Amino acid sequence: MSVRVRYAPSPTGSPHVGNLRTAVFDWLAARKYGGQFVARLEDTDRDPARYKPEGIREIEESLKWLGIEPDEWWVTGGPYAPYIQSERLDLYQSAANRLIASGMAYKCFCTEERLAAMRAQQQAQGAPTGYDRACRNMPVEQRRELESRGVPYTVRLAVPLDGVTAYSDLVYGDVTFENRTVDDQVLLKSNGWPTYHLAVVVDDHEMHITHVIRGEDWMPSTPKQVLIYQALEWEQPIWVHIPLTLGHDRKKLSKRHGATQFTEFIRQGYLPEAMFNFLVLLGWSPGDDNREVMTVAEILERFDLSGIGRNPAVFDYDKLRWMNGEHIRRCDHRRLADLCVPFLHEAGLMGAPPTPGERACLERVLPLMVERMHLLSDAPALMAPFFRDPVEPDPTGLRKWLTGADARRRLDMACVLLESDCSDLTEEAAEAVVNRVAEAMGTSRAPVIHTIRVAVTGTTVGAGLFETLRTLGRETVIRRLRRAMEWVVE
Repeated sequence: MSVRVRYAPSPTGSPHVGNLRTAVFDWLAARKYGGQFVARLEDTDRDPARYKPEGIREIEESLKWLGIEPDEWWVTGGPYAPYIQSERLDLYQSAANRLIASGMAYKCFCTEERLAAMRAQQQAQGAPTGYDRACRNMPVEQRRELESRGVPYTVRLAVPLDGVTAYSDLVYGDVTFENRTVDDQVLLKSNGWPTYHLAVVVDDHEMHITHVIRGEDWMPSTPKQVLIYQALEWEQPIWVHIPLTLGHDRKKLSKRHGATQFTEFIRQGYLPEAMFNFLVLLGWSPGDDNREVMTVAEILERFDLSGIGRNPAVFDYDKLRWMNGEHIRRCDHRRLADLCVPFLHEAGLMGAPPTPGERACLERVLPLMVERMHLLSDAPALMAPFFRDPVEPDPTGLRKWLTGADARRRLDMACVLLESDCSDLTEEAAEAVVNRVAEAMGTSRAPVIHTIRVAVTGTTVGAGLFETLRTLGRETVIRRLRRAMEWVVE
């Protein structure tokens, strides 16, 4: 079988990480089994509260950023174009007509007012809400009379009134629904536009989709689609429902848990390979070795649809941050520097593009800071002391290490030694200065190290002091030590 999978987002805003996890699984399945990854824009819901055309660009950017650009989609086209549902309306009308002719669908002339009153009555009686099938057995003469007057109608699926509808799922095995629990779903709206259930079946069939990979929350709608496949005498795809993504409270992931829109994670400074790695592990296991940090190539080598489990996956933000840090440390430093530039520019630390001097500084500093980085957005706070003199130290450093005559003496002695005996500020020379100051003052190295660190960086934490001083250079260190003497509180 030539595997064809599809990702079918709706333009309702920035894509949700749960939806893009499905796209990742789609891409992996296509690459693993030598198939095609198709993306189709499901834009038939034009409710202004939900339809956000600007979301199309974010969908495109997210797929490209993740490195999973589809083989066929509305951007580049393909053999089954168009890949936008609003441009395929004639196909849905044709399928609806076939369903009506076969008796598996019928025209419903109920008004919105009648349907609202029906639902209100059902709720008042504590009964399940659903269409009461008033138009299903309408006499032919009455239907013809309504049609002749041009009364608007929808097309509904005629679900069998008894028996069961069953299908086989690659993750959940054999699944059975009692037909009496399945509503007569609207397939075609009165304006001629399809609902999801009709459009998705028609498009998957026409585009020769072999595997439908989607969240398990779509399982209740699957029997309706199975019935449509059967009525149209089309072969069903292989159903693959993946577990839901939950927050830490075991409820469906939403904004209350933290960032959920994919562009938020890009803005926070996550690497695409880290997001890919993390999303894959939400519901899929690589097997016996329990590896977590993997490259895309390593994941692809191990990937198999049989590795998808049934247990809901918890979106652990702390784990994602940790994993991103691991991928940062694996990242080529030149590429990592390129990725840091937008964040440093936004913080006002360098131009866009950076000057040769700024770029050289970044490449010198990056190896010192990479172990401390969890996000690209950490770069400005970590690297600021290397791009500009501190305006003033943080309050903790000021109170503890820049207070009293001893602090002034440490700074002064360090300056004298750097000016007189240290023409080349290597790490060894910097350490020798600290040792001589400590020895002269009859103290341990710790207070000398902390005082100098606060003086030259403005912070109490950072990379190793001797590496920091070497990277800053002798002239900058002396200038900052002299300036820090003005901060000392007697």
